[in-house]
Amino acid sequence: MSEFAGFYVDHQMTSPLAMAQHSAKIKPIANDLARSGVLLVTTCLRVEVYGQEHALRNIDSTIFSDFSSERIEGATAITQRLAEIASGAHSQILGENYISDQLAKSIELLDPNLPIFQIVRLAIDIGRASRARARFFAPFNYDKIVRDIIADRFPNGELPDRLYMIGAGMLGRELIRSGVGERFRSTVIVTRNPKNLRKRLRAWTDIDVALMRPAEIGHAREPRSIVVIATADVNEQYQAILQKALLRLEPRTIVDLSSIPVLSKDEVWKLNHVTMYDEEFLRFIDQNNKQMAPKLPLLCSDIEATLRAAQIYISANAP
Repeated sequence: MSEFAGFYVDHQMTSPLAMAQHSAKIKPIANDLARSGVLLVTTCLRVEVYGQEHALRNIDSTIFSDFSSERIEGATAITQRLAEIASGAHSQILGENYISDQLAKSIELLDPNLPIFQIVRLAIDIGRASRARARFFAPFNYDKIVRDIIADRFPNGELPDRLYMIGAGMLGRELIRSGVGERFRSTVIVTRNPKNLRKRLRAWTDIDVALMRPAEIGHAREPRSIVVIATADVNEQYQAILQKALLRLEPRTIVDLSSIPVLSKDEVWKLNHVTMYDEEFLRFIDQNNKQMAPKLPLLCSDIEATLRAAQIYISANAP
């Protein structure tokens, strides 16, 4: 039996929404697993665990109780799968650019001296390098999709008013830095803690954004504004506050990028509301993936070749 193993389930084995809901439920146990030497990878599209065989024997069976998981064995196979994930080869939006950072974040809980930490670190490096060589970059990444939705809502040169970005995590910050707010009169980041966020944004000397609490939205109707929801950290109280504020605001549209939509169609029935599961968004994903699919074989071949070269180098320099 192999020394290293893993179990995984992802969006290709069930529906993306079901996967997102399960991932959110499992994510809180990441610290406990890390203390046992097990890596937990929970993104909106996957739940995966990796480690040495003896550590995996103590895994709570409820992690995969609702799904038929796949088993993977051996350091080489694990490295290859995680490198492919880091490259964007297994993302719903092929070639998207956030997944490698999510993987890097997931290993921060692990002891860096553990072999599984080193395996994942190597996989991330290989995946990123192969992605660059194969130019496996999504033409319709999140920022491009949001831009196109905004353009659709403001045809014929109509000028938009304000962009409201709800959430200042990795996705929200990167969307703003990509320039999705360039057409707008101003950009507002909606946050529950403006003081803490202001400290984090001190390095943004080239980007002008205002900060606002959720309850401060919607003192007047803004039919030429756009709201982008880029956070999954929403409890029932925050959800209720946002719902009331957005109903007052009445923006041109709400683009909800949360893997589990923050608001339901019933809650904002009179507003134009686009989620990642709606036909409009899925058309962009389909268009992206049709362009990216021909590059997949080259990308995966590059990952395999790089992994073989790395193994040869490690073996040759082993004491």
